[in-house]
Amino acid sequence: MNYELFVAKRIVTGKEHKNSISSPIIKIAILAIALGIAIMLISVAVSSGFQLKIREKIAGFKGHIQITNYDNNNSDVSTVPISINQDFYPNFSGIEGIKNVQPYINKGGIIRTPTDFQGIVFKGVNKDYDFSFFNDFLVEGRLPNYDQPRNREILISKSIADGLGFKLQDTIQTWFESATTTGFKMRKPVVVGIYETGFEEFDNAIIVGDLKEVQRINKWKEDEVGGFEIMIDNFDDLKIKGDEVYSTIGSTLNATTVTENYPAIFDWIKLFDNNVWFIIGIMIVIASINMITALLVLILERIQMIGVLKALGSSNWELQKIFLYNASYLILKGLFWGNLIGLAVLLFQKYFKVMTLNPATYYVSTVPIHIDFLYLFFLNIGTLLLCLLMLIIPSMIVSKIHPSRSIKFE
Repeated sequence: MNYELFVAKRIVTGKEHKNSISSPIIKIAILAIALGIAIMLISVAVSSGFQLKIREKIAGFKGHIQITNYDNNNSDVSTVPISINQDFYPNFSGIEGIKNVQPYINKGGIIRTPTDFQGIVFKGVNKDYDFSFFNDFLVEGRLPNYDQPRNREILISKSIADGLGFKLQDTIQTWFESATTTGFKMRKPVVVGIYETGFEEFDNAIIVGDLKEVQRINKWKEDEVGGFEIMIDNFDDLKIKGDEVYSTIGSTLNATTVTENYPAIFDWIKLFDNNVWFIIGIMIVIASINMITALLVLILERIQMIGVLKALGSSNWELQKIFLYNASYLILKGLFWGNLIGLAVLLFQKYFKVMTLNPATYYVSTVPIHIDFLYLFFLNIGTLLLCLLMLIIPSMIVSKIHPSRSIKFE
């Protein structure tokens, strides 16, 4: 029989425990742990949500890895064509973890109306393009139909549509620099879909249409494209897959990852990790200090009991375990309520999106939430173990209590 656990249970369930002087201190300690774990859960979920959403949006517009001609000089606009007839297209058979390979051409241009104009990047893609990203952010209309002989249908963003007064089925005027003569060429695409990602840097510029239309504007051949976007299964493998793709393609081609193309954005979202670790550290220290206070008060309240148990032959470590078991119960109680509060707040934000943000600053319109139950498990276990480790030394105060004096203690 584990008598230390038995004694600890009797202390917890005893009426005198609930009505003792230590009761308010214990409640404060439980509250500190509950608030601490709730804040940690919210911090981790929001940080993960930000990173995941921003990664998804940039990859949705630009792919995880871009293959282009070296002469493009990392420009967003495709200037030097490459052949679509590559060993890695349509399937990158030599590398695992590749989800899709999709050709594209980017062409800079201008949308004109009778009263206004706006600079754009026309992104031409074909039927191999993974439209799941744009489908998720489609607010009106449908995706372009690539089964027709000549596809003049385009997707535009809500910010462009609102700014220039466009609606579905409107035919708009777009102007592009001619590839063979001086001046501009006009095209009249039809708006069939409107998307909104909240990533204003891209929403304000990119329209999506048919790759063949851009080939005609550039006077390129049917087998010439601006580059390829590679979509991978796991973003955490981006650096490894980027190196593998670079070593596989021809010597005239260059492969860059989305983190290399947009380092400032990814360095910014990395700062969230530092902030989260700081918050976790502070919350654990606060919870531990409150638990240490509660433990010391519990020990001082039980001096006579400690003296009796020592007189009956209990060792200092056995007495320490009684109070550590007692502290574990209080910590677990705090963790339970903290998880309940934290998850309730997170789920409320996830499904009702009550907390909004400025997309121009944060790249998202609402606070994003990503709940990873593996992180949740490790966060709870880590908090429990760290708090208990910090309680071991304070619990050693029982070794200073002498049976002869403590039994007479009033």
